[in-house]
Amino acid sequence: MEDNLLGYMEEDTQKDKFLIFSIDKEQYGIEIKYVLEIIGIQKITEVPELPDYVKGVINLRGKIIPVMDVRLRFKKNFRDYDDRTCIIVVQIKDMSIGLIIDRVIEVVDIEEEQITPPPELNKSSNNKYIKGIGKIGEEVKLLIDCDKLLSQEEVDEISY
Repeated sequence: MEDNLLGYMEEDTQKDKFLIFSIDKEQYGIEIKYVLEIIGIQKITEVPELPDYVKGVINLRGKIIPVMDVRLRFKKNFRDYDDRTCIIVVQIKDMSIGLIIDRVIEVVDIEEEQITPPPELNKSSNNKYIKGIGKIGEEVKLLIDCDKLLSQEEVDEISY
């Protein structure tokens, strides 16, 4: 029973918590429960015939992890990586993947009442990756649906 209680408490501490990061001038959030760790940009080994937004793989303590440039996934222009560029290692569909982002900002609480569904605009745009819009004071954060960042076919294609 203690294990169940502990698991519940751990889950509860992550509820409503989002890691906020930026790409260009927009701020995005990922539910903290998906985040394994945040690392600085490092040497990426290119792998042929992957989609352009998958930059290659990194060796993270002996584990090979594919890395995706979120800018390119969201159809934004490539930008050279700098000392603020980070890789957020997340767990998506039973796979670890690194998300290259411009910079990490903070971890915030966004309760359900502060989240509205995304507008029904063009579903072919990167709006399909957004599961909600978090309102914090006067600011808005675009909340990413991690499970939609990669389709099952893409996961199969880049799995190692």
